[in-house]
Amino acid sequence: MKICMHNWMRPEPLEVTLARLNRLGYDGIEIMGEPRKYDVKEVRGLLDKYKIECWGSVTIMVAGRDLIHADPYFREMSLQYVIECIDLVAALDGKILTLVPSEVGKIIAMSDPETEWAWAVEGIKKAADHANKKGVRIGLEPLNRFETNFLNRHDQAIRLAQDVGEGVGVCLDAFHIFIEEADPYQAILDTGSMLVDFHVADNNRFPPGSGCFDWKKIISTLGQAGYDTYLTSEFVVPLDRSPLNIKDEAAGTEASDAELKFIRDHGSDLMSEARYSKYVEDTIKHLKANGA
Repeated sequence: MKICMHNWMRPEPLEVTLARLNRLGYDGIEIMGEPRKYDVKEVRGLLDKYKIECWGSVTIMVAGRDLIHADPYFREMSLQYVIECIDLVAALDGKILTLVPSEVGKIIAMSDPETEWAWAVEGIKKAADHANKKGVRIGLEPLNRFETNFLNRHDQAIRLAQDVGEGVGVCLDAFHIFIEEADPYQAILDTGSMLVDFHVADNNRFPPGSGCFDWKKIISTLGQAGYDTYLTSEFVVPLDRSPLNIKDEAAGTEASDAELKFIRDHGSDLMSEARYSKYVEDTIKHLKANGA
């Protein structure tokens, strides 16, 4: 398997991210879904320079980005945002877009289940039609119940993908499936050929190897399911606000208000470059040691 990483967890110049990934032996990046943040020509040059492949992107569903919002204006804006993410992936020769259909952190419904489902199918179908024309495959990602009330399990994601059609698949995340699935290993097997992406973090959302997950079994199960492409690192280290917190150096980077809010909404915060780089290194070492 190849190993890549999201970059939304630490806002910094993309070249800093890619240089780190190259130095530590990563194969690719799943670039954050902020299409208007990047100059495609510049990004392609940096990818070539550091020999890093763009595997794809992930939608950053901050407030207002919601394919099942009660206001059709927000649904329309959200669809346009997803289409721009698809265009970014295609322009960087990526293969997948991980799509979270609803706003992250929204756990109160705006309508009845049937209506929200219909909104999701309608919007994703339009996005998928565009993605197919661009050679990009969409993977629907279920999140745990504390981050969304809409899509929490693999069987729900499979059903939504089937209702949409258009070759839409599923993205699973180790952290989320070990919260929501009765048997996370069986969830991987049941998803099978519909699995288009797999995100990795341990049970405490620290890097793999920092918690209790059996990564050798996870990677073996992915192989049994026929998945042999990318493992995408997405650790989100919680900020310790107790006296046990280890005092860190300055973050050495800056984030916009929206970026910082998204990170803090996940219970994390900016950390020093040295500590972040150690987590990036720990991730690939542990995955490689366990069969990736």
